[in-house]
Amino acid sequence: MSKSDDLYSTICAANEVFMERFGQGDSTGVAELYTEDGQFLPPNSDEVIGKNAIQGAFQGLMDAGIKAIKLETLEVENHGDTASEVGRFTLLDQGNQILDRGKFIVIWKLVAGKWKLHRDIINSSLAA
Repeated sequence: MSKSDDLYSTICAANEVFMERFGQGDSTGVAELYTEDGQFLPPNSDEVIGKNAIQGAFQGLMDAGIKAIKLETLEVENHGDTASEVGRFTLLDQGNQILDRGKFIVIWKLVAGKWKLHRDIINSSLAA
């Protein structure tokens, strides 16, 4: 999908909201961007299922000193009422030092006219 496509722009705009809410320390707001039965699949951990658990996981990241997430969308493919996104992430501390960087895949789902994160898996690119 080209970067001029509407869905690509919509997903990038949703990621801007995600980054803004995370940067504000709003883990509840981040969780609201997921479907009710959304799954966050972080590295070195079990899956996190549902908005309450996702909120707790992101609050844990914030409490651990991660102050910002930068997301870069590389591609988006439309599959009707779902879409797939491949991208890169960077996690930053208070001083904008990189804590982690890697890649992600998100399956987005169209719910009541809004695109929401449905399945979200991230993998670090840094050595263990």
